[in-house]
Amino acid sequence: MSMDAKTTYAKSSDIKGKTYLEYRRDMKRKAIAELEMLVFLPEILKEELKTESLVVKKWGGVRFLWFLRKGGITREPDFLVEMDKQTIEVEFQYAKKTDLNFYDFKVSKVARVKQKKPIENKYFFYLNIPLKKYAFFDTRWVIGNSNYGMVEAWRSYAYRVPKENMEKILKEHSCLSDLIQNIEAKETLLNFQYDLLDKISKDLSFLFQQVIDEKKILNFIPDNLDSIFRICFIRNAIGKIPQNVNLWIVYLLTYVHEKNTLSEIYKIVYSLDFLYSVTENLKENEINCIVNGIKQLMTLIQNYFEPNGFYTSSPKESPYNEAQYSIFAMNLLEDIIQDLIYNYEIKNLQPIRRIFENLNDFRKTYNFIKGF
Repeated sequence: MSMDAKTTYAKSSDIKGKTYLEYRRDMKRKAIAELEMLVFLPEILKEELKTESLVVKKWGGVRFLWFLRKGGITREPDFLVEMDKQTIEVEFQYAKKTDLNFYDFKVSKVARVKQKKPIENKYFFYLNIPLKKYAFFDTRWVIGNSNYGMVEAWRSYAYRVPKENMEKILKEHSCLSDLIQNIEAKETLLNFQYDLLDKISKDLSFLFQQVIDEKKILNFIPDNLDSIFRICFIRNAIGKIPQNVNLWIVYLLTYVHEKNTLSEIYKIVYSLDFLYSVTENLKENEINCIVNGIKQLMTLIQNYFEPNGFYTSSPKESPYNEAQYSIFAMNLLEDIIQDLIYNYEIKNLQPIRRIFENLNDFRKTYNFIKGF
């Protein structure tokens, strides 16, 4: 996979002890907020910058970074704002705690380190979620209203704006309520989705414990979906890649059919996500196979949606579990779509512009989950 010169992988210390899928969850939290912010930011900035003519772009257009293998980090700004005669950079930060004593800003985002001068044409949009307020300011304001000090959590120095200085400039806006509700709903869905991994781990641990306690023989032969899924889950956990990964992908996708239940779908998608993440040399026929499988699976999930926000495909499963299967599968499919577009320049898939955008109605599904 080729990478832009300004894009780097996360440091190994950040991903130590985490699978690719688990690390992606951490990367995705800010991506959720950024992509939701992109919808509302133009309206706010037209007021702040006193212009009706501006365009707000996420850096890199549709090539968002949350899906990159082992985590992608960019040194570019979160947003570019194009106006009549200039372009400005906007960094997005948000706070979820009410007891902050300082609002911290990385030195590299505020000033040219060697010259110690504020970066020109760079602004910050700061969203305080608990207070439902925001602030918009430039790098000069940060330097003029902060102290230079150590941030222990970052293990580095930063510009630290005292709470009282920041809260003086926080303001309200009519769109913030919807924005914050979207962020909180999608973060809840993300956490709910990943609870499924814990359940799978516990089930497999119990299975292996029985083998030890009862001296049973346990065989995983990849001749059915459940066995393929278990093999992929275990290999992912121990970091072992199967031989002939591309053949595994093609074989796995033969299990996609119009009567798949949601329990089957999430197993197919988990296995596909794992196998896809450990191969970089897909041939055209293999890519076509993946694209067709993705489209069929997404349609199946959407067809199982019920008006009250849950999904149902089998009387043997509870709506709660099936909602989890649906969210899990759809989110991973969105990741694979973005990766296919980024790495293989696939033209017949629509770019993902907001996380969970292919769920039928994420707010209804969120409300359904919260009702339990």
